[in-house]
Amino acid sequence: MTRYFTEEASVETVNERVGSEASPRLREVMTSLVSHLHAFAKETNLTQDEWDIAIDFLTRTGQICSEERQEFILLSDVLGFSMLVDAINNRRPEGATENTVFGPFHVANAPIRQMGDCISLDGKGELCRYIGKVTDLDGNPVENACIDVWSDNADSFYDVQQPDIQPKWNNRGRFFTGPDGAYQFVGIKPVSYPIPDDGPVGQMLGHMGRHPYRPAHMHFLVTADGFQKLVTHTFAGDDKYLESDAVFGVKKSLIAPFVRSDDEETVWRSDFDFVLVPVE
Repeated sequence: MTRYFTEEASVETVNERVGSEASPRLREVMTSLVSHLHAFAKETNLTQDEWDIAIDFLTRTGQICSEERQEFILLSDVLGFSMLVDAINNRRPEGATENTVFGPFHVANAPIRQMGDCISLDGKGELCRYIGKVTDLDGNPVENACIDVWSDNADSFYDVQQPDIQPKWNNRGRFFTGPDGAYQFVGIKPVSYPIPDDGPVGQMLGHMGRHPYRPAHMHFLVTADGFQKLVTHTFAGDDKYLESDAVFGVKKSLIAPFVRSDDEETVWRSDFDFVLVPVE
């Protein structure tokens, strides 16, 4: 056992003090964290001033958190860590629709709407018909799948960000598939928007020469009995931020076509099928 601290044996000294009462999983996670954290400091020759700045940054990040705002999740997002954890926990077979980050603006129990209904309630933006089907890996339709959808409005805000301006449940709704697994609804062609950048995380992005924007996307939460939950987006294929999403949420397979519509109700049409994975 290493009893006293030295630079060379820093990892061993700290990790040897993990008590026998710690669970195996906690021991695994914490000793790995210590190993990588110490390696980072040694690799970069971290200075005391730099560590003081880091402590101040983390302190301010915690201080700005509230019931409405979680700056630490935002930090995780912009470092790509949220997407990495999501990818590790949602490995799927080839052909299945990929997951992406959930985002902070989902609201449970959105109104159940009829197929084809319009979810845009504020009259803003260019209407788009979203259409497709939900299937299993073999292409069989999934009946009674719940498709929970939400997006920002044409001014780049979600309804919960503007409760005194936007109608309640604006650009939100739930739809249930029939025997054919098909879905369709009318929303707007979403627009890109910035993540909150008026706090420590936004300041960090600025110092790193990064912008705070997310590319335009429609959120989908697809659930059905006997299948894994799917949390994903479809991204507008012509958005200029596709390759520089501030939270790294874009996957190539989720870039959807948005083409000019040939019906009188909508300006755009976006076709996208969702392929679910059965629960093991």
